[in-house]
Amino acid sequence: MKPNTMMARATMTGMKTTCLVALVGLWMSGCIVGAVPTPGEGSAQDPATATGDAGSLGDISGGGAQNDTASDGGTTGDPWGIGNDDAGSEPEWNVSNDVATASDASSWVSSSDAGGGWSTDAGAPTAKDAGATDTSTGGATGLSQAGAQDFGLFRQILESGGIPSPDTLDPLGFFNEHKLDYPKPKCGADMCMHGLLGQMGNMITGSTCTVVQIGLNTAIKVDKKKRPPLHVVFAIDTSTSMGGKSIGYVKAGLQQMLDHMQPVDAISIVGFSTAAKVALEAQLMGTGLKNKSVVETAINGLKAEGKTNLYDGMFTAFGLAAKHHVKGKESRVVLLSDGIATTGIKVSAKLVSLAKGYAVSGIGVTTIGLGKSVDLSVLRDIAEVGAGNFYFLDKSEAVKEVFTEEVKTFLVPIALDVKIKVDAGNAWVIGGVYGTNGWKGGANGGNIHIPSLFLAGRTDASKPLPGPPGTGRRGGGGAIMIELVPLQGVVNNGAVAQLDLKWKHPQSGKVHVQKVDVKGYAGSTMPDGGFFSHPTVEKGFVMLNILVGFGLAAQLATDADTGAARGVLLALGEEVNKWLKSGNAGTPDPDIEDDMKYVVMFIKNLKKQKFQTPLSKPPEPWPKD
Repeated sequence: MKPNTMMARATMTGMKTTCLVALVGLWMSGCIVGAVPTPGEGSAQDPATATGDAGSLGDISGGGAQNDTASDGGTTGDPWGIGNDDAGSEPEWNVSNDVATASDASSWVSSSDAGGGWSTDAGAPTAKDAGATDTSTGGATGLSQAGAQDFGLFRQILESGGIPSPDTLDPLGFFNEHKLDYPKPKCGADMCMHGLLGQMGNMITGSTCTVVQIGLNTAIKVDKKKRPPLHVVFAIDTSTSMGGKSIGYVKAGLQQMLDHMQPVDAISIVGFSTAAKVALEAQLMGTGLKNKSVVETAINGLKAEGKTNLYDGMFTAFGLAAKHHVKGKESRVVLLSDGIATTGIKVSAKLVSLAKGYAVSGIGVTTIGLGKSVDLSVLRDIAEVGAGNFYFLDKSEAVKEVFTEEVKTFLVPIALDVKIKVDAGNAWVIGGVYGTNGWKGGANGGNIHIPSLFLAGRTDASKPLPGPPGTGRRGGGGAIMIELVPLQGVVNNGAVAQLDLKWKHPQSGKVHVQKVDVKGYAGSTMPDGGFFSHPTVEKGFVMLNILVGFGLAAQLATDADTGAARGVLLALGEEVNKWLKSGNAGTPDPDIEDDMKYVVMFIKNLKKQKFQTPLSKPPEPWPKD
């Protein structure tokens, strides 16, 4: 069954309803779309007036009332014929109550399905049919925004058998774990922007949607880029809460990083518990073993004890970075902590303000969260305003990846003060923006501001995930997704959206600009399988659906409606499964396959919960035709 035939297209007064906005609106604040009036009418609600974090999480009303449960115990319009009896049959990819493993996802993906995949139906357009001038994929280096680089905590909770809360799922971090193969960068600058179009039915309820996908990439190769000398100041939380495995992760990670430093690089180490203490100051790496031994001695001397004076640790580290900050050498603070201040200045806003002030002077900060309890919001906010990245080390295997990738890609930005102006076409309004925390705008357009962009380590979406199992998928580069809603009664002039890019080169200071017009589908009738101006839009669309499904299921489970949460994941998994088997031009996609492993795991964890509600179809928060 094709996603856009799962359910008749829903409409609202004066507009065609959006694919995901109404559904996502239950989970993400600022995304619920009201009726868009025809020209000349007033609007009671601006579809995209959110001026804060586009990925912030909101509330959802109770799930039970939305499940449309029939009085006979069945579910109205039940797409699986299972009713409310958990003993009944589920889809063919039913999951047991056993502990989920990677094999669960692979067996789900490889199971037979007579329905086939929706993206390869006869008549479905190829990128060539769409008139795309460049259908090349792979080989180019993606670019990652400052901020979260993973959704490690969400994964860790599922792996431990728990149910993650919605606030543990960071949209930016989730997108950054997916490699998207955009067209080759041919704009003539170090960074190029691509504006791609997709029109299709969503994978949860099937309503048709239009998405503009913004991709940023570069021809620069990670292993060939020459970076300036570095002075890295490690601010390491050595409080009691970091004892055991956490402090062990830190020591192992620092040892891994030493092997990737250059002779001209310098390292400082600040340990902080009840107070901050400088353990090593501006030690040059050099070419011999003597200097490395000095650094290793400082690392091995770290011990976990006392309270957590996060502000003093940051203040001391930034002070060292500023003291040795010279032209031609990049200075950066790397903060390793659980982010929970227990003494000293504990106000989050002051911690963020401190990082922001030093970022303006050219000293950025990367944050790495680890420990039994982590304050994600504080560490994310510090990294975002500090022109740096945030990671969560969910397992020891991730240590090597994060610490070595930071040296190779994330310590030196490739673009600064990135601004993207978005203008909707005359017949469209903006329904939602996902995959960035820098969006400010309204229905007709707005601006995306990204303090810094970094090289992403992965170069090909079809290649196996880097490193051994468990090391994560960071370094994909991600995407920015803009959902558009068509206005009724307006003749489309052909342009769906206009994108204007402006950014500053971090070394030369030169300002670069680029303009991209995103054209709509030129055919008279939309193909049954949807329309994609480039193959990578399909994957971006699948990513967005999985993100929404995870977030909605997490919120429903938080509201104690386990049946509705399972319903969301089952409906989502059905369509993603088909795409993996028959879509994506028959090319395996390790990222989506790994996502499916966690969909399976999430369903199993939900079935183990003591309190159960009837299994029901996904909530449909907009009216049907």
